[in-house]
Amino acid sequence: DFGRSSELAFVVEPSDDIAVQEQPLILYCQVEGIQPITITWRKNGVMIVDSENAFMLANGSLYVSRFQRVRGDGSSDEGEYDCMAQNHYGLVVSRKAKIQAATMSDFHIHPQNAVVEEGGVARFQCQIHGLPEPVILWHKNSMPVNTDNERYTLLPKGVLQITGLRAEDSGIFHCVATNIANVKFSREARLTVSGSHSTVYKDPMILVGPENLTLTVHQTAVLECIATGNPRPIVSWSRLDGRPIGVEGIQVLGTGNLMISDLTVQHSGIYVCAANKPGTRVRRTAQGSLVVQAPAEFVQHPQSISRPVGTTAIFTCVAQGEPPPQITWLRNGQILETSDHIKLKNNNSTLSIYGINQADEAIYQCLAENSAGSTQASARLTVLWADGLPSPPQGVRAETVSATTIQVSWEKPLQNTKEIIGYVLHIRKAADPVEMEYQEAVSKSTFQQLVTDLEPSTSYSFYIKAYTSRGASKASEVTVVSTLGEVPAMPSLFIKVINSTTVQATWEPSIKLGQHEGFKLYYRKVHLSQYTGPVLLASNITAYNITHLDASVVYEVKLLAYNQHGDGNSTVRFVSLRETVERTVLNPPCDCMKDEQNNKTSTTGIIIGIHIGVTCIIFCILFLMFGYRGRLLMCKNVQEQLSTPQIPRSQRSATGLVLNGATRRDRDDRDLNGKQLDMNELERLFPASPSQEQQEKGMTSAHSLSAPHDETQISTLPLDEFSIIEEQPEPLPKNPHGSSPAAPAPNHGPANEG
Repeated sequence: DFGRSSELAFVVEPSDDIAVQEQPLILYCQVEGIQPITITWRKNGVMIVDSENAFMLANGSLYVSRFQRVRGDGSSDEGEYDCMAQNHYGLVVSRKAKIQAATMSDFHIHPQNAVVEEGGVARFQCQIHGLPEPVILWHKNSMPVNTDNERYTLLPKGVLQITGLRAEDSGIFHCVATNIANVKFSREARLTVSGSHSTVYKDPMILVGPENLTLTVHQTAVLECIATGNPRPIVSWSRLDGRPIGVEGIQVLGTGNLMISDLTVQHSGIYVCAANKPGTRVRRTAQGSLVVQAPAEFVQHPQSISRPVGTTAIFTCVAQGEPPPQITWLRNGQILETSDHIKLKNNNSTLSIYGINQADEAIYQCLAENSAGSTQASARLTVLWADGLPSPPQGVRAETVSATTIQVSWEKPLQNTKEIIGYVLHIRKAADPVEMEYQEAVSKSTFQQLVTDLEPSTSYSFYIKAYTSRGASKASEVTVVSTLGEVPAMPSLFIKVINSTTVQATWEPSIKLGQHEGFKLYYRKVHLSQYTGPVLLASNITAYNITHLDASVVYEVKLLAYNQHGDGNSTVRFVSLRETVERTVLNPPCDCMKDEQNNKTSTTGIIIGIHIGVTCIIFCILFLMFGYRGRLLMCKNVQEQLSTPQIPRSQRSATGLVLNGATRRDRDDRDLNGKQLDMNELERLFPASPSQEQQEKGMTSAHSLSAPHDETQISTLPLDEFSIIEEQPEPLPKNPHGSSPAAPAPNHGPANEG
């Protein structure tokens, strides 16, 4: 049964046709599959009963003896016909064949008289509607136009073009339209060729540009473009989107008409005809659109499948076409209706059947249809059923335990229970699609299951299946029950003291509260039993001010959320305003404007303080520098006193003694204070000159020759008592003997003139 020939399928389907009035019509239908197969026909969805006018042949085809567009009773043989085939496994429906009567209307455009100068272009046109499309031929002076003449171009839509006119082209023209329904003649039109070929310059001009066309693949498109001008313009074609037109199947008719054979969808686009003056950029353009439609065809056919009971069957049907086709599914020839366990996805290209049972066994068809045509494909679903499987579990009950818990219980099946290895509980929100269902496995000895983590105030559906190693039982009856409603959770509450008589209660909205309609606020003095409230607040309110309070007592504030199921647990806070009163007495309320001014003043003071600090640092540095210089100047004065020749030697010694004595005492005092200046640093900062070193040596030598009994007199002037500068003493007048006054005189007491 699963071979290719077992599938019920069409070998030949009826096709669209145009029927001739009072002539017979045959619609073909041939089917293969497992016999017996029954074939029936429908017209516009209504079953056709055999009659003298229409009956089915032995091979399954439909024969219409005398096709009539309109019958005496007002009915018509025109319409959409389809063939249905049925066997033991199901039913299939063929594609719809559109049958139309052959017709031909009168001409609605006739050729017109024309007078054209020699060398110019003449164009005649006639139009007529008909089914099938009439073939139009042209006659000149009652004789068919010679199409071998290259100057004569006949276009399919009833256009005659004559280029490079000559005197012999003058005559009377008319067109003849022919199809299977009729033959008709247009009115006549006279062409007059006047004068000789003109040499006057004329700008290029497009007489007729391309029309907008909508055709089907494999047809032929002719885009007309006829131009005039002197000199004769050059006609060229391009696509507006810049893509190349190509060369395959492309042909130029006459002097500029574009013909595209064997159309494809890729030929769709906007085509531009350009008439160029030779050797220049002078041009005129005209454009027209070409839309190529493609009938629906399958990219992926649905495949026949076999599935056990209780599982999921999926059929996929992918079709393409231009415009994109619409997909419809049939089940045994009837339009498939979706339900909880039958779903269509991906623009109807995927059919899913959940929890299949024997009633789902059928032939499923995918119909793809657009304005260019339709097609169909079928597949069979076989539901596998093993003998000896358990019957469905019995007595399924569901009881609500809480807002998030339901307990489901059941009884074992009535038949074939020995091979049961377990049960599967199927759970789904009643409002959710079947594909959102989930399962929980239960051991074979357990006949109840506590289902947790459910949502409050929500309806759930449950059913049970018993499983064996060979398959599952049919589903039990479905039971639906709702969880209990849930009161909101405790809100978070914060209390803020505003002033001595007002506090502000604030809370945060949270999804943890669940569904709530609003809040209730209570407050009281702690020594009282009676609350003030409730103050009812909407669910979007998050703060409330409690006023006119007594600052000398403690208050209790309570907040809870509520909904239709009741009040939730409350959050309690205690607050005292006494500290606020005390702070107000000790720290009177601030003058905000004054504080703001003070803040601005403080900022200004900080900036001024920084400037003052920097200035002080600079002054300190300058003070230290001038302090060093002052001490250096003092040392200079001492040297000048010691080296002045006008002072008697005895006085100079006395001065040196005084200086040395004072210096000695000063040094002793500094030693006691630990503030002696670093000798090395002074020498580094103020290096001594060679003359000074010599003077120092002289001083040392002089002191070494002095009497040892007077330490004060022979003590040297230490270098660490003053700074040495590189400054030469003023020159002293030479003595009569030409010796330097700084040199030690023999037979005199000690002297230090350096």
